[in-house]
Amino acid sequence: MTGYERDPELPGRLLRTERDALMPLLRATPEDRFALRTACPGWTVRDVLAHCAAALVRIVEGRLEEGVFLPEANAADVAERADWPLARILDELERGFTEAGPAIAKYEDGTLDAVALGEWVHAGDVREAFGVPGAYAGAATEVALPLLAMASRRRETPRLHAYLDGSAVPLELGNETEGRPAASFHGDTPSLIRVYSGRPLVGTRYELSGASEEELLIYR
Repeated sequence: MTGYERDPELPGRLLRTERDALMPLLRATPEDRFALRTACPGWTVRDVLAHCAAALVRIVEGRLEEGVFLPEANAADVAERADWPLARILDELERGFTEAGPAIAKYEDGTLDAVALGEWVHAGDVREAFGVPGAYAGAATEVALPLLAMASRRRETPRLHAYLDGSAVPLELGNETEGRPAASFHGDTPSLIRVYSGRPLVGTRYELSGASEEELLIYR
């Protein structure tokens, strides 16, 4: 894949695909495991899911006041759900996965596309906390990569050619900078996702040249 032209249906496809993969796992997992810590500092699995549910339902309901996705607002959403039964959080999350796509699609500039990508990354955070293999992989990966390309450009990261799983055709990420050659990444897709989303890199194996991991972060 050498370019990215926005497809307004992609965020919804990503969310629905992840819903179908994640919700059965969540509903079959004993409640005590939702207290496990995640890659998100200070947040348990339950906290991550509460954040995801709140963010998606805000989009569905059009409650997008200024600053709504800043850390302080996210923390307030999680705190608001602290006394909710777990089943209520999961129901809200499933509603968000199901209904947020069309609302995101209406933003023609793609403003909220990165939220859908972030929800998929958070699903990976949950799988990793549960010890499920392939945390940042799965059926939705091919939908997530074009959204990653978009997010990397909106966040003004440097141009990078990602050669994934030995592919001869790179995924182009980020923006060209005059006088600066494109960076390159050789590795698997989950490692690329970890680099761009700032997730732990322990145990990964990849080659990155021409840019630092810090420069590539799309979520800060």
